Amino acid sequence: MADFYHVCFAVPDIERAMADLTAATGAQWARPRSRTMGEWEFRIVFSQGDAPFVELVEGPPGSPWDCQGRARFDHLGYWAADLHREAERLEAADAPQDFSGCPYGRPFAYHRLDSVGARIEIVDASRRPGFAASWGLDCGGTAVLGG
Repeated sequence: MADFYHVCFAVPDIERAMADLTAATGAQWARPRSRTMGEWEFRIVFSQGDAPFVELVEGPPGSPWDCQGRARFDHLGYWAADLHREAERLEAADAPQDFSGCPYGRPFAYHRLDSVGARIEIVDASRRPGFAASWGLDCGGTAVLGG
């Protein structure tokens, strides 16, 4: 398997989730960002500090991050050196693909792992430096400021 780097929760209120996690764990956050993928507008944020990171996603009904008004654990995120090969390996391991960002120009995919009630996200490892720079994170090297 590729390198583990985050856990993700789908949440109905990103600010509330950030505040609650900060109060409970001391987590610090980047600023939430609004994004669009296909027909869906969603909001996303990552915790600051060292990996593994916490990702929060607030998505609309019908989106891959639809939580139906109730926060839920969504996925574990891994960097994949070869996205296609890792997707094939997950399919063979009875973790069918649930959603792919590839048709939207985003090199990632979610695979269902029904035995734990969540998904595995694989992200093309070539995105790692850009991800780190964009969010000001340390992804297995020197921390990059900004984001």
